[in-house]
Amino acid sequence: MTLVHDFDSTLNRKNTQCKKWDTYGDDVIPMWIADTDFKCPEPIVKAIQKRAEHAIFGYPCIDKGYEEAVCGWQKRRFGWEVKPSWVEYTPAVVPAIVYAMRAFTNPGDNVLVQMPAYHPFHQVIPHNGRYIAPNLLLHNEDGSWSIAWEDLENKLSDPRTTMFLLCSPHNPTGKCFTREELEKISELCIKHNVFVVSDEIHSDIIYKGFKHIPFGSISEGAANNCVVCVNPSKTFNIAGFRTGAAIIPNRNKHDRFYSEMENLKAFGRNIFGTLAVQTAYTKCDYYADQLMEYLQGNLDYTHKFLQENIPKIKLGPIQATYLLWLDCKGLNMEHSKMMKFFLEKAKVAMNDGYTFGPGGDGFMRLNIACPRAQLVEALERMAKAVKELSK
Repeated sequence: MTLVHDFDSTLNRKNTQCKKWDTYGDDVIPMWIADTDFKCPEPIVKAIQKRAEHAIFGYPCIDKGYEEAVCGWQKRRFGWEVKPSWVEYTPAVVPAIVYAMRAFTNPGDNVLVQMPAYHPFHQVIPHNGRYIAPNLLLHNEDGSWSIAWEDLENKLSDPRTTMFLLCSPHNPTGKCFTREELEKISELCIKHNVFVVSDEIHSDIIYKGFKHIPFGSISEGAANNCVVCVNPSKTFNIAGFRTGAAIIPNRNKHDRFYSEMENLKAFGRNIFGTLAVQTAYTKCDYYADQLMEYLQGNLDYTHKFLQENIPKIKLGPIQATYLLWLDCKGLNMEHSKMMKFFLEKAKVAMNDGYTFGPGGDGFMRLNIACPRAQLVEALERMAKAVKELSK
């Protein structure tokens, strides 16, 4: 019997130590940080409850079922044959990026990042004594995004550039990279001796007509020159467990990565986190499939609503993620005033595009991973506030 999840059901998250809902006032609809407002899949909830009943939570041993679950998900969902020996537990994706940066670069090196970029990238790179080499994505007339190849190779050819931090699918633009694009990226990185760290945390959230391709599956050369970071937190709303995985096919690179984990004493596993991830990857395919059907409906609704009610806000073709990159330049506001406008006038909290670096000014990031009624209310508030601007 196939389980069915009700994505229209609501749950009060206020006063539950929830960053998304407890950061702003009760009169604000939070549509910002990248977690969903959907309940976790029932198999995860039941697995956690059963484990909690044991009432002892001491140091766990390594259970290879975790590695096998990661491999199974990659094979079923993306056709990538991953070996358990390639998989390493990590306490989420951003820490894995830090371990890789410390393992494969030196202080003073450049790390290439495509801009605009997920805001923690702007912090972890300089905080670890490295420099950001920005490669601005090109914003096309139809609202889509493409790679500035000449600038990319120029940045990669700099001998000080030793790592490419790839966000695939891309946050915040919602771009899903094609096989041809990934192959070219891999070829350029190998040519210029640049190691690739591919953040694929949003890889399950792909819309109709597009397909996620794991970077390590591109070729043997790509597999030997990368760390692929995964985490089911975005898909199954389990970010609070702080548990993910790094897939590192090359044994030597894997050992170097693990050495940095040891240096930072970051190798201990999380009892509930590993259980949640293992359950997600072995028993919750149904949820991921139904989630995408629901998100597709939310995306279609948002496109139509903006076109009909707020034409000054543009939304290009979104290929991946439930984070919509809204072009708000038509409102003619400075970023600080824009953030204040949506928060205080519309009473909708979104992410300020300015914080995503070059290319982000004039944009706002809207999270549509919520029950449809909540999305409708947020969009109607935005439309009313924009309409009042012209009075």
